[in-house]
Amino acid sequence: MTASVRGESTNATFVGASGKTGDTETSGALVPDIAAGQLRVMDFSVESEHLVMERKWWTLVVVCVATFMLLLDITIVVVALPDIQRSLGANFSQLQWVTDAYALALAALLLTSGSLSDRFGRRRIFVIGLVIFTLGSVLCGVAQDPNMLIASRAIQGVGGAMLFSTSLALLASTFHGKERGVAFGAWGAITGVSVALGPILGGLITTGISWRGIFLVNVPFGVIAIVIALACVDESKSPHARRIDWPGVLTFTVGLLALVYGLTEAGQRSWGDAVVVTSFIVAAVLLIAFVVIEMRVSEPMFDLSLFRTPTFVGGSIAAFTMNGSLFAMLLYLVIYLQDALGYTSLQTGVRLLLMSGCIMVFATISGRVSAHVPVRWLIGPGLLLVGVGLLLMMGITKDSNWTHLIPGLIIAGIGSGLVNPPLASTAVGVVEVHRSGMASGINNTFRQVGIAVGIAVYGSIFSALVSSSMRDHLSSTPVASRSSELSDAAHNGTIGQIITTLPPADRAVVGEAVHSAFADALNTLFLVSGIVAIIGGLCAMALVRREDFVVSHAPHATQKPQGQPA
Repeated sequence: MTASVRGESTNATFVGASGKTGDTETSGALVPDIAAGQLRVMDFSVESEHLVMERKWWTLVVVCVATFMLLLDITIVVVALPDIQRSLGANFSQLQWVTDAYALALAALLLTSGSLSDRFGRRRIFVIGLVIFTLGSVLCGVAQDPNMLIASRAIQGVGGAMLFSTSLALLASTFHGKERGVAFGAWGAITGVSVALGPILGGLITTGISWRGIFLVNVPFGVIAIVIALACVDESKSPHARRIDWPGVLTFTVGLLALVYGLTEAGQRSWGDAVVVTSFIVAAVLLIAFVVIEMRVSEPMFDLSLFRTPTFVGGSIAAFTMNGSLFAMLLYLVIYLQDALGYTSLQTGVRLLLMSGCIMVFATISGRVSAHVPVRWLIGPGLLLVGVGLLLMMGITKDSNWTHLIPGLIIAGIGSGLVNPPLASTAVGVVEVHRSGMASGINNTFRQVGIAVGIAVYGSIFSALVSSSMRDHLSSTPVASRSSELSDAAHNGTIGQIITTLPPADRAVVGEAVHSAFADALNTLFLVSGIVAIIGGLCAMALVRREDFVVSHAPHATQKPQGQPA
């Protein structure tokens, strides 16, 4: 016998006189037809409840799959960049844009996507994002030149923005109480797992297949995620949905693009170059205009009132400095391991497992204890550990082995693992559920702005230092007459191609100069990024407060009265 709802059929069971469930018999007698009809309805309500529970957890699954793909595409690409450079003939600036195009699109459109999801439905925007992200992955996989790859990465970022802005909002509207803590913990753990598996998967796929495979691997998972989302994720909207703030979208997007473009070009040109200065002026004017617009419009894309809450400010700073320190540094760490030390993509991924494995393990631990420990004691100390780990990596020389990096990789990985899960819950924990889309969008915007700006700034520093250091090291060698050419090649990332054309004796001299120049530049980057992480940790400890959390979001085990210090 069956009962049907929404066109779906489900088996109905009978309940015997003893109260136990069975098939068609109870205490030796069949249930009368009329009673069976009543019991069938009652039993269907139980099964319906189970279906609702299953749909709820499928929502968590598909959100985690989408998040996994998003974050995997940051770290999985990094280890393949040297192979991409050789395959497509990309220069150093184009390599930066392969990463920054993705992060910039994410950062620029996260807020807009959050507003769109609140207004038109979070599931709808989530599914559209999956389609665009999957299409972008296909285009990346078939790219024939650096510019096509950069454009395709931007398309990926557009889809990723829709996914990122709706992920936490979908969880916040689906789960409540202790279940929300479990869901956020799982989401946070997935962020750690994706970062952990990115380098090793990137190495395996790049070495075993090609760099194109790191993008095409998204396609089957994207298709499956689309099917699950359409079948199982419930739609949710904000009852206070805002109109789209198009002037805000335009000024923020173009202003951010101008800023990152200027920072990137400064490394290729000079800080005083007319193009660079013009980019900074345009960025400053547009970003100031963006703030003015958001203060004046009735329905802003970027609700500045959220920054009246100290915890929200602290969480935003933590998001920016977390991605702007460790994750932005991954690109240059990979370049050092592959171009200076000569490791393959797979060998690089294996060595980075020391850090990424710690991220995965401690993200799981942090997710479990975040319901019982004030989040500031996870976010703040976690960022401090990231800073300490980066500073410990300083001191490398031309003769250093990768083992010099081991203590720093482990400590930075532990710190990063502690930060991610509580940072996710902090983003939406200080606002009402109907504002969670905007809150998560702002927090994720700070994450992506951090990595985009970090890569651009570090790239400018790295290029300038490598170039000047190469000139210094080659000035008194047999290849001194070619020092300008070789330093420019190191600056553009094409030094490896030139070295192969040199006589063996000169090759050794230039190779030693490259190692020294890379070490000098990387030491400076470790110092700068370490300071960035420490500043973020101190700000988080000073600003994140338990009393700012909305009661319905706060963990039961640690909830304190208003005003009581964390």
